[in-house]
Formats: sequence, structure tokens, C-alpha cells
Amino acid sequence: MHGVTISELIKKMKLKNTTPEIDTDKIVLTHPDVNRPALQLTGFFDHFDRERVQIIGYVEQAYINTMDQEQKRRMYDKLTSSQIPCLVFSRDQEPDEDLLEFCNYYGVPCLVSDKTTSALMAEIIRWLNVKLAPCISIHGVLIDVFGEGVLIMGESGIGKSEAALELIKRGHRLVTDDVVEIRRVSDDTLIGSAPDITKHFIELRGIGIIDVKTLFGVESVKDTQSIDMVIKLEDWSKDKEYDRLGLEDQYTEFLGNQVVCHTIPIRPGRNLAIIVESAAVNYRQKKMGYNAAQELYNRVQANLGKGQEN
Repeated sequence: MHGVTISELIKKMKLKNTTPEIDTDKIVLTHPDVNRPALQLTGFFDHFDRERVQIIGYVEQAYINTMDQEQKRRMYDKLTSSQIPCLVFSRDQEPDEDLLEFCNYYGVPCLVSDKTTSALMAEIIRWLNVKLAPCISIHGVLIDVFGEGVLIMGESGIGKSEAALELIKRGHRLVTDDVVEIRRVSDDTLIGSAPDITKHFIELRGIGIIDVKTLFGVESVKDTQSIDMVIKLEDWSKDKEYDRLGLEDQYTEFLGNQVVCHTIPIRPGRNLAIIVESAAVNYRQKKMGYNAAQELYNRVQANLGKGQEN
């Protein structure tokens, strides 16, 4: 099952576990949102999002403090028996002994954070959205070029890794070579990363495996990067017509998200590193509102207009 264990949540959010007897490795979160069980504390459990992380904030705790012990125990019993993955108290609030008794009985981890409720919710949602995002693995190389995530794709042996190595020597940063794990964290954003087993390594045919981090230093690598554009390398074909102006952007799709895509024909003598750098800078210019191809088109149209007037 694709999910995140409560143990991972505890480690990432630096939570205190008040129920250490419960095996948090076996409890898996599969939903990125959180829930504040305010209505549930009053006994209303219709449409309860029980699969989410349950946050007890200052308001919820203040309401609990107004109950007598019998009411609390009834409410604790119903809440913890509803198969929730965990309870998290914000603002360093401590759960009482009655709640800990029911949490241990039903196997619900009870955790404590020193963060404010809003900050805790935002951080958990952001982190879970990344961890639980839809994910695919593709063959390619991902490089951070001038802050733009450039995914280089193409057939095996066409020169992706060699281009990446040249870019690294020119001061850019490697994210991953050979296998790119792509996660869709929002409708606009794709994040690429490396599998743990190949992180910071590049394979060069005829030489073997190179450890980029060891050879070029920590500034030459990066763990994750948004994918802003795709460059597809292919063998040059004299029978194929290639785009020479770039008036209209071409796109490719990953996990339902569209990404700008350029197809670059390969032939001896072409410097791939400079081409990739130029593509990244040109993409940044377009984002800032300047399109060189459109500027050329406007000049041509203006000259044609002058010619007709004369």
C-alpha cells in the first residue's frame, strides 16, 4: 500500500509519543488531509473523516475540560474505537490518563507537538501531500539549470548522461540520472527526485559509475527539483522538419500535468550543454514576459507593413 507510517510522521514532525507501547510502524496514513474532531467531541460522528490525522487544538481541549469524567470516558471510547490512525495534541497540551487508557486499548497512537495548531496542520498537510502524491518512474536525467528543472529524455546511449556531466562542470546541479521519480504534488507542480539506490550517481558508458557528490562537491547535487521543462534528444533525421522559430510551445504530459517540451536533434558537433542552458534561460525569459520568437515575428510584420506603404 502506498502510504506513510505513523513512525515517519513522528520523526518528521518531531512529535512526542505518549503511547510508546503501540507499534507505529504498522499504522499507515493514506490520506494527506487532517481533521479537527470538534463535532465528534459532542457525539456527532456522521460523515467523520476517520482515516485522517486527528488534531486536538486549544479549542478542542478547552471543550474537553468542560466535561465531567463520565462524559469524557464515553467520548474517548467512541473516538478511539472509530479506527482513527492517531491523535495529535498541539501547543504541548498533555492528554489525560483516561484518554491514554483508551488509546492503548484500541491501539491509537497519542502524540504531542509544541507547534501551534494552524502551523502543525499546515506542515502535516504539506508534507503528506508530497509523500502521498501520485508517483511514476521514467528513464531520463533531471538537472537544475539556472533554477529551472530540466528533464532530459531520449533513447538509451544518446548522450543524456554526458550532457548532464558537462552541465555539472558548468556549475549546474544534478538531481538524478537514469531513473527519475516524478510526483504530482499539485495541479501545476511536478517534483522529480532520485531513487535512494542511485542518488548522486551517473553512469558513463566506457567509464562506469561516477559519484558526482564526491567528485564535484555537495554544491553539484540536489535532492528534489520541480520539473519545468523537458528536452527530448533524438538522432538527427534529414527527412524530419524541426521547429526553427519556437512561436508555439509544444507540451508533454506526466500524471495529467502539461510540461513544455523541446525536441533536440543530435548530430556530431552540437554542444548539448549550451543548448540546454540556452533553452532554460529562454524559458525563464518567456515566464518574465519576453518571447524572442514573437519579437522576431513582430519585427518581420512591421517591415512588411513598411514595404507595403512604400
